[in-house]
Amino acid sequence: MSRSAHPAGPRHADVLTESHYSAPPADLNALDPKVWAHTVSRTDDGVLRVGGMEVTRLAEEFGTPAYFIDEADFRDRARAWRTAFGHDADVFYAGKAFLSRAVVRWLHEEGLNLDVCSGGELATALSAGMPADRIAFHGNNKSEEEITTAIVSGVGRIVLDSFQEIVRVAHIAQSLGKRQRVQIRVTVGVEAHTHEFIATAHEDQKFGIALADGQAAEAVRRALALDGLELVGIHSHIGSQIFDMAGFEVAARRVVSLLAAVRDEHGVELPEIDLGGGLGIAYTSDDDPREPHEIAKALGEIVTRECEAAKLRTPRISVEPGRAIVGPTAFTLYEVGTIKPLEGLRTYVSVDGGMSDNIRTALYDAEYSVALVSRTSDAEPMLVRVVGKHCESGDIVVKDAFLPSDLAPGDLIAVPATGAYCRSMASNYNHALRPPVVAVRDGEARVIVRRETEEDLLRLDVG
Repeated sequence: MSRSAHPAGPRHADVLTESHYSAPPADLNALDPKVWAHTVSRTDDGVLRVGGMEVTRLAEEFGTPAYFIDEADFRDRARAWRTAFGHDADVFYAGKAFLSRAVVRWLHEEGLNLDVCSGGELATALSAGMPADRIAFHGNNKSEEEITTAIVSGVGRIVLDSFQEIVRVAHIAQSLGKRQRVQIRVTVGVEAHTHEFIATAHEDQKFGIALADGQAAEAVRRALALDGLELVGIHSHIGSQIFDMAGFEVAARRVVSLLAAVRDEHGVELPEIDLGGGLGIAYTSDDDPREPHEIAKALGEIVTRECEAAKLRTPRISVEPGRAIVGPTAFTLYEVGTIKPLEGLRTYVSVDGGMSDNIRTALYDAEYSVALVSRTSDAEPMLVRVVGKHCESGDIVVKDAFLPSDLAPGDLIAVPATGAYCRSMASNYNHALRPPVVAVRDGEARVIVRRETEEDLLRLDVG
């Protein structure tokens, strides 16, 4: 069936919403600029455009499902973070959100540093030309091989995450005749208002060394005593998808208190403080993220105020936005396969992807928006659940949203704000092939991560 037009479908019982769902938007064809990338718009006949290209053409050339990333939007957001924090602070892009060699080159060109958390991410960064001294290496259980590679490569920071790692990094650095610059990651006991699995500063979790009971202070003592380490700062990360700055204020106060204690005990003022990332983005119109200049101003004021109170020189601030840069720049394009109305409940819309290309809904109960993007429609809204093609009842992409009631197989729908973590966490569940990532800019599209093939799957299966 043609993607450009469809006859009106049946009117379903769930066109009228139940009371516990929000009302449908006034215009299903409208695109909230908070949720979509900057160059996204619609043609007169309702076809979505990104970077000057229509999604119907993109689907024909690259297939579905596929991730499409607005390169101009990515660069604009990276530049906004760099400009907001200025030359007296460092912005490290958190590579775990999404990393490819093209992205590394964009970051390098826009003046950002890079945070990696595995040997694979480090290899990607180095292979694409990111200077090693602009890389920070995270992780709660780095292998000796990864640490050795990082030190030999000359990474600018290794973030120490445990007492064992303090000794491990020092030993490897000494054996290589190096002195490695390091930060100590501390858990500051802040309750971030986010999902349990992405809150990282409370004490009952795997990351960092707790401030409680003097553990962080002891970690500082050990790091300062080892010849293979140059302790340059303290690192704190309180969680992800956070909109409220109050948690950062409490975290900064507690980290600065540790810096003051280090000065008082050792006569050393550590020159750096890294407040991590985790700032939220708009997945739906209900989300209200803060702009980079607002975040920079707030964090700068918090740290300066606390340091003045403690009579400390203000350290150089680092932040680590990942989702906040790449998240809004991309959307996932799907083709509708089957439509299954459930009387009095909702309509299930099955697409040609699912939890293999976006696990976040199943993992974090994440919420997303969705839109019909291959044509316009004046049909009444119907309540839908967008689901995938995998053998799991939890294979949900968008839990509850509204789409036109004349939606039909062959239509293209798009889920925005999928730039962060969707491709990074993609899997081969049910032997699905991971989708490509296609960068679009100024009327041109190019694959930056190609679609997997069955040959790729079979190549790893040695029989």
